[in-house]
Amino acid sequence: MPLVLLIVFAVFAGAAVPFQGGANAALGRALGHPLWATLASLAVSVLCIVPILMALRVPLPTLGGLAGQPKWIWIGGIAGAVYVTSAILLMPKLGAASFMIAVIAGQVVAALLIDWIGGVGLASRPIDGSRLVGTVLVLIGAVVVQWPALSR
Repeated sequence: MPLVLLIVFAVFAGAAVPFQGGANAALGRALGHPLWATLASLAVSVLCIVPILMALRVPLPTLGGLAGQPKWIWIGGIAGAVYVTSAILLMPKLGAASFMIAVIAGQVVAALLIDWIGGVGLASRPIDGSRLVGTVLVLIGAVVVQWPALSR
């Protein structure tokens, strides 16, 4: 698949995220607690994935493949729960744009460090000038978007 198409898909996936945060915040209010909304949201995710697995006839995983794996392979589930709960709690207070730019800034900084050290099973990639400048620009953008609230 061409790189441009992969980037377009990633942009669309990113565009879904603020809708997720806003919807989950409303769900949290309706259910009376943000953690119930987190659980409900993740349950809906499971309900969406299971029929796709069945339709594609994806074989059941072999649990033996987990033996000897590093403990960090489970961090994705923890990160998902932290993100969903954070969005439920923070998006109503910050607004969608302010919350998302802060999240994106955190993602870019963490991704740069993960690439640099070769973390979570990825190949190491050096921090070159363009990657550093791009990260700094994202951080500057985060400050600019937050500026009205910061200057109060």
